[in-house]
Amino acid sequence: MKEKIYDTTVIGSGPAGLTAAIYASRGKLATLVILGSQMGGQLMLTTDVEDFPGFPEIVQGPELILRMKSQAERLGAEFTNGDVTNVDVSKKPFRVSVGSQGFLTKTIIIATGASAKWLGLPSEQRLIGKGVSSCAVCDGPFFRGKKIAVVGGGDAAMKEALFLAKFASEVQVVHRRDSLRAFPVLQERAFNTKNIKFVWNSTVEEVLGKEKVEGIKIKNVKSRKTNSLKLDGVFVAIGHKPNTEFLKGKVDLDKKGYISLKGKSKTSVEGVFAAGDVHDWHYQQAVTAAAAGCMAAMDVEEYLESTKPQDR
Repeated sequence: MKEKIYDTTVIGSGPAGLTAAIYASRGKLATLVILGSQMGGQLMLTTDVEDFPGFPEIVQGPELILRMKSQAERLGAEFTNGDVTNVDVSKKPFRVSVGSQGFLTKTIIIATGASAKWLGLPSEQRLIGKGVSSCAVCDGPFFRGKKIAVVGGGDAAMKEALFLAKFASEVQVVHRRDSLRAFPVLQERAFNTKNIKFVWNSTVEEVLGKEKVEGIKIKNVKSRKTNSLKLDGVFVAIGHKPNTEFLKGKVDLDKKGYISLKGKSKTSVEGVFAAGDVHDWHYQQAVTAAAAGCMAAMDVEEYLESTKPQDR
């Protein structure tokens, strides 16, 4: 039996990947979505979403993902579980491998996203979505009048702290050094914001609370003394890591590992496209990822049309 060749294979199942699948399937392209071992990406760790258009009431992150998946499925997309172990883009059709399975495809849309870097504490992982977050823009408005902490000292941490200061009564920036690494103008703004305080030379040892965040236990790296801060939320801002390990040597990546684009969604390999946080280190929002998924699918459709054999 001749092996099926898909028009496009979407790698990833967050807002970017599922939106790409919706548009590609609706455009009558034979579409395969490789869900990954954790379907839905970072939205699966988000409880309340109130900034995605079309949901006047708060929607749960996992529910939003399942709705997108159902929509793509209704339009004809096919799905398979598992993580991609290899992509062969040296010849066409491309081959995408998931363990021992291989899939042939005319094009690929990479939408594997980026993962937040966490502190690695069991208590932190247990309370993600219950007061622990890695996205101020997503979750900041839920902490109006609350006391919160931001962990980190770089650009990301200062941007998070400045944004959160609009809502929180107090923002404690916990940093393991005695000076910030952030861009000087961000440091100046943070130091001049009255409700941003700094806890220097300190690391978070534990996130306190059973059902929700109640505080953090910190340790001074110089004195080795520990103490607790009473808080309602903890924002970890120590960066993100793009999920591109399997792409090294396959497509061009920048120095941080994000996919380098040649235009809106095209990668360095003709016929391979990218969408969402896997290339967008700046916005990293569900709605911008979804928009990028739409653009990638439309670019795929245009590419397939341009490479279709012409009738003589």
